[in-house]
Amino acid sequence: MIPNPHKLGVHKLLKHIPLNGLFDAPSKARLRKAVNIADLRLCAKQRAHKMVFDYLDAGADDEISLRRGKDAYSELEMHFHILSGLKPPLDLSTKIFGQDVKLPFFGCPTAGNRMFHWEGESAAARAAAHHGTLYGLSSLATTGITEIGKLHSGPKVFQLYVWKDRELVKEVLAKAKEGGFHAMALTVDFTWYGNRERDIRNDFSIPPKYTLNQVVEAIKKPAWTYDFLSHPEYTYACINKDVPADSLAAFVNSQIAPEFDWRDAEWLLGEWGLPSAVKGVCRPDDAVKAVETGFSTMWVSNHGARQLETSPATIDVLPSIREAVGPDVEIILDGGVQRGTDICKALALGADSVGVGKPYLYGLAAGGTEGVIKAYDILKVELDRAMGLLGTGTVDELKKRGPGLIKRRHGSVRDYPDRYAYERGYGGGVI
Repeated sequence: MIPNPHKLGVHKLLKHIPLNGLFDAPSKARLRKAVNIADLRLCAKQRAHKMVFDYLDAGADDEISLRRGKDAYSELEMHFHILSGLKPPLDLSTKIFGQDVKLPFFGCPTAGNRMFHWEGESAAARAAAHHGTLYGLSSLATTGITEIGKLHSGPKVFQLYVWKDRELVKEVLAKAKEGGFHAMALTVDFTWYGNRERDIRNDFSIPPKYTLNQVVEAIKKPAWTYDFLSHPEYTYACINKDVPADSLAAFVNSQIAPEFDWRDAEWLLGEWGLPSAVKGVCRPDDAVKAVETGFSTMWVSNHGARQLETSPATIDVLPSIREAVGPDVEIILDGGVQRGTDICKALALGADSVGVGKPYLYGLAAGGTEGVIKAYDILKVELDRAMGLLGTGTVDELKKRGPGLIKRRHGSVRDYPDRYAYERGYGGGVI
């Protein structure tokens, strides 16, 4: 086993040798040419260590749910109105958790952002502030609550896992309140760790194991590797910033509480006392139970298709959940979103806002803050165009008229790219 370079102090030496710009020049050139999220994915794949990219890109088991989550949007047609008297740019503003935002979509809270790029969660917070939208911070973030508060003064949601240690929960929630977070999201679909086979094959770990294979893969991606080696080792900063991520991993695994139930959720809501979402809803009856328990927001999600294989596409279950909870309960949806048209369809079918995970993380892995801002730019322009062509001038109008504008069709092989699609330019071509 090769020694850990951070324990040897290599980062303290390399921080005085600013070669990041040199190594990142090809990545920045690719990023400038990207025109959609599929392009950003390819940019991320070119820059990031294989194990890191596969962690970001993968789903559970055979990745059936991952593919279905994307394909489900292809089965929804947009039956547009004409001569609507609209002109760009449209008003995309709305409210999320009762707070005014300029966009009806935002970056989902995701763990360990500094593994993708040294800027980590800071880049995502800057991009959210730049676009005036909600920012979501994971309790397993590699950037602290206080630092995020300095970068993003607008609406923020703090994501929490189902921990066993109630004192730890109280401590983390107190930090989030003090840090200006307006809402809390309890992730309830992570009581077991999903079977992500790409990670197993890659011998994925946080931070990387310094095996010969990992070193070879690191040499292939010099921009990512120099970033990693020239910055301090990352920690889970919201829990204990002094403990390295590798040491804390066992602690985190020991803290996940599979037995967490509705009574525990009631206790948590009492401790928080502010707007709260239950993240991981896929059934109407669970949504009704969550409302009765006291959650203000239903977050329709299957954890990015990374947990239970063959869980349903979230866009497919959204209408039934909206029907079950009625028109006044806030609903957030994430899962499978790759286009602004996907966001448009979700808003039309019952979501009040939409979370995106992979799209902004592709941008982060491709180019830090610049890449995340570009991901938001792409989705914003696509959403504006889709709403305009559909004939809806505001988010409120889209939500009110949406069910009559979106119709389901039977899928066919013409809807999805084949193995040679990129060579023909399908989905953005090759960067």
